[in-house]
Amino acid sequence: MARTRIDVRELQAPIRERYNRDPRTAQIRLSVRSGQSDLSDPLHCAVVPESVPEVSWRSGAHPAVGGSGDVPCSGDVLLGALAACQETTLRMVAANMGIELESLEVEIEADWDARGTLAMGDYPIGLTAIRCTTRVTVPEDVRGERAERLLRSAEKYCVVLNTLRSGVPVASSFSLDQRQSDSSRTEV
Repeated sequence: MARTRIDVRELQAPIRERYNRDPRTAQIRLSVRSGQSDLSDPLHCAVVPESVPEVSWRSGAHPAVGGSGDVPCSGDVLLGALAACQETTLRMVAANMGIELESLEVEIEADWDARGTLAMGDYPIGLTAIRCTTRVTVPEDVRGERAERLLRSAEKYCVVLNTLRSGVPVASSFSLDQRQSDSSRTEV
């Protein structure tokens, strides 16, 4: 059985106090950007989170659309974000409630029809369903309302789960810069 070595309540107390004093500090903007990668390789890319710029993850096209399958595709990364959020949230809620976890497993699967991505007709582009299964084992003395509250709270406070369920506006802009070749420049 794993007993947490981190007192989450103690860790969060000054953060909660700061947010109560100045609610604007709780408004966070998360940001990621493209990382360095070989532009001549259309099957791979890298992404860097602003919050941890020394970390990057590689991603690429899924084999179902021509990828080599050597790195996670963007759908894997999306599902991974959901799994990570669910597991971390459940771990933090359990720690806050003083519940030891004996085991924890999160499994996420999604449905996708690659024909939409390949422009093969009127097929959906994107995931059409996501299913999450979270299995938790707790000591025998954690049962009833306390166990139910653990699961309800973990589901309620999972950011990625609730974002996907609720949907959010997504603004997207694409721009094109064209570099003039040296031969087409006019000298004055």
